[in-house]
Amino acid sequence: MQTAQALPADLATRYSSLLALLRPLLSEGLIVAFSGGVDSAFLLWAAEQARREGGGRLLALTTVSASFAAVEREDASKFIEMLGVEHRWADSGEVSNPDYARNDGLRCYHCKTELFRICRDVAGKTGLRHVAYGYNASDRTDVRPGHRAAAENEILSPLNDAGLVKDDIRALMQAFGLPLADKPASPCLSSRLMQGVAVTPRKLRDVEEIEAILRLGGLRVFRVRLHEEGDFRFPRLEVAPGEMEAAVALREKLVEAAQARGYRWATLDLAGYRLGGASPRR
Repeated sequence: MQTAQALPADLATRYSSLLALLRPLLSEGLIVAFSGGVDSAFLLWAAEQARREGGGRLLALTTVSASFAAVEREDASKFIEMLGVEHRWADSGEVSNPDYARNDGLRCYHCKTELFRICRDVAGKTGLRHVAYGYNASDRTDVRPGHRAAAENEILSPLNDAGLVKDDIRALMQAFGLPLADKPASPCLSSRLMQGVAVTPRKLRDVEEIEAILRLGGLRVFRVRLHEEGDFRFPRLEVAPGEMEAAVALREKLVEAAQARGYRWATLDLAGYRLGGASPRR
């Protein structure tokens, strides 16, 4: 098992608790729903460490749809290659579900319901008994409709059960020298559409392509929020305050990209990036 430089005692205890939770799951077979984000990456890595030490069966499963950005698929592929675990890609159909495409407060519930349906189907075919995902103790304070879908499908959340919060997970990834430790939060492309803006593959592609301009321009923390206000359709750019000058330097490219896709404006939100920026409550 890979070891870290000395961990703080309380963090070492929570990490040991995670491994203890994972061992019996692996003995009966475990699928980790792996998105390529920080939380599921660490969960998968920890499960592989426990498997190497005590045996068992482990499968990483990543679902793909129009809402899964190409850059996220690339991150997932690189992490899987580094770790060397058994892995499957599976097509996901949530975008074609009218309840999901409506993009109301239950969009994430419908997304996770589809994800866990696929996981359960694969579990049945492979004889793996358990499914886990990257919900952690920090998520307890947030509104997470997807966690309701997890409970309905008996999906496990070992990070949460071990009491690991987001900062713990990043600290452990850094201590073990893992890639993705500093990766910004990376929810699906549909989260960029303002609540009530119907999800379509074209809108998701527009968001992905405009965000690519920011990424190639060197920005790290940003979102392109898509608005539809009456007859006006426009992207609103949220970037970290320290990266606003870099965003302004890309002004011509961003305006050209937005107008080429049929949007009237490309706007920069001076309030900067914030969690939940697609919600009308914020």
